[in-house]
Amino acid sequence: MTAPGPRQKRPSRGRPVATTHAEIEQAAFRLFAERGFEATTLEDIAREVGVSRRTLFGYFDSKNDIPWGQFDRTLESFRALLEAMPEDLPLHEAVFQGIVGFNEFPGDAEPPHLDRMRLILQTPALQAHSVLRYREWRQVISEYVARRLAVDPGDLLPQTVGHVSLALALTAYERWLSDPDSTVPQLLAETREALGDFLERF
Repeated sequence: MTAPGPRQKRPSRGRPVATTHAEIEQAAFRLFAERGFEATTLEDIAREVGVSRRTLFGYFDSKNDIPWGQFDRTLESFRALLEAMPEDLPLHEAVFQGIVGFNEFPGDAEPPHLDRMRLILQTPALQAHSVLRYREWRQVISEYVARRLAVDPGDLLPQTVGHVSLALALTAYERWLSDPDSTVPQLLAETREALGDFLERF
């Protein structure tokens, strides 16, 4: 569920752009594949890109942010996607369609989305940071649900919908990592159906 996504920062006025987010991500993922995430330092990534360590901080706040891409911009797109849903569309369907749309990605993405999600989901050193990102993602859903229901985003139902939505997405991605021939939208639909069947009997 991510990624492409930390915020894009503008370089100082009058200075040329030394690189791009994409170039940094591609270089970092090459090193992660060769050395492992924890063994790769920011200095290694800067050297691979051909910029200074300080320059990297103009694009990403930390090494942990690199696997998430430009996540802040992605969340802005997620908000816009949900807000564009027809108001007469049932809320549960609007949220689900938003989740599916958020998790659509180009097949030729570089680094590949499968590699990105495998790193995020299977790297112990990233888990604490991922919790922060998951919370931001859930909050987008909670705020949308709260607006549609005219309640506070911190109320029980908006918060529950956010958590359930994250669980659906993570379950779909974990299955995708073990079965790359499937698709994330397909797995999201199957996961929602399985949950619905369970809740009918709960």
